Amino acid sequence: MAAKFVETGKIRVKTGQERAKLSKPSQLVRVGDILTFPYGDHIKIIKVCQPGKRRGPAPEARLLFEDLSPPRPTQIESANNDSPSRAKGEGRPTKKDRRALDKWQEPEGGTEET
Repeated sequence: MAAKFVETGKIRVKTGQERAKLSKPSQLVRVGDILTFPYGDHIKIIKVCQPGKRRGPAPEARLLFEDLSPPRPTQIESANNDSPSRAKGEGRPTKKDRRALDKWQEPEGGTEET
């Protein structure tokens, strides 16, 4: 997956003050390099802390880098932010409000049929 990202130019690396895209999958990264790449619907920012000595399990690999990405909003927060909030009485009436309005505007004798 990382090789595909490099080939498509989606991974950027910052070494000291220099910023560049990784040009080939075999390009080495060093301790202190910061990698930036898209991951799902957000951007991941990873700092290389140690070089890997071997290809190992994921828990061991997590010790080799530090995740600097900003925290993702929880699903509850994002659900609350999706719908705009209005003050009571502004905007379109709800179904309940509409029924109350219809009942209020109804003639006193009930509905007239012709």
